[in-house]
Amino acid sequence: MKEFSRPLGDAVKRARGKQDLTQGEVAKMINRDTRTVMNIENYKGNPKLEVLYPLIRSLQIDSREIFNPEMARESPSIRQLYFLIADCSEQEAATLIPVVEAVLSALRSGWGAGVEKRQ
Repeated sequence: MKEFSRPLGDAVKRARGKQDLTQGEVAKMINRDTRTVMNIENYKGNPKLEVLYPLIRSLQIDSREIFNPEMARESPSIRQLYFLIADCSEQEAATLIPVVEAVLSALRSGWGAGVEKRQ
């Protein structure tokens, strides 16, 4: 088994499960055979970039899970924020920066200290 096979297979399997997709449905999303997805999830094969790129994008996998698994964030909230921001235009991102900075500043200064944290 190659070094990257386990993080890749685990990430694909986890993302597919969260989205309640079958291996066949994922294969259709990336225009590949079901065996391709099956092999990746079973830590076999060496997918080319032309398979890997659409797979990661389609399943919205944080590439750090695969390439830097020690840096991957487990928090679903962080992951959701990451993908929301990643889909922003430059103008939308520029508009959001001061808003996010203000909210973080307020939260970190204890403004929301009496408010129960939401999970």
